[in-house]
Amino acid sequence: MRGEILGAERRRFWHDDDKLEIVMSVGVDGASVTQVAQRHEIRRQQIYAWRHDLKKKGLWSPDGGALFYPMDIPVQVAVPAPQLPVPDVPPPTAVELRLRDGRCLHFDSTMNPVALTRLIRAVDAA
Repeated sequence: MRGEILGAERRRFWHDDDKLEIVMSVGVDGASVTQVAQRHEIRRQQIYAWRHDLKKKGLWSPDGGALFYPMDIPVQVAVPAPQLPVPDVPPPTAVELRLRDGRCLHFDSTMNPVALTRLIRAVDAA
């Protein structure tokens, strides 16, 4: 019995950046692994394999999608608050910030927030 191939075999090459983008899109707006796989016309198992490979290369971590944003909450004061004694300033502590693509920044807790924001943007854009 002879079989016939009805279409050209489609074998695609994926760059690590493309893989990372697809892996990171799982969970965005509630998207499941199945939905992301269907959207990109790949199998679910491919996403799990990419997760494993990217994690091994240090390009992805399960908590890599966590984002923390500073919030300015206005405080309405009706009665002046009593002045409490100013405690001694604690010594600076070391902070590690994990960025996309496996990059990390190390700085101490006394770093100026404006300078830190500029540094993060510069490293992220590089």
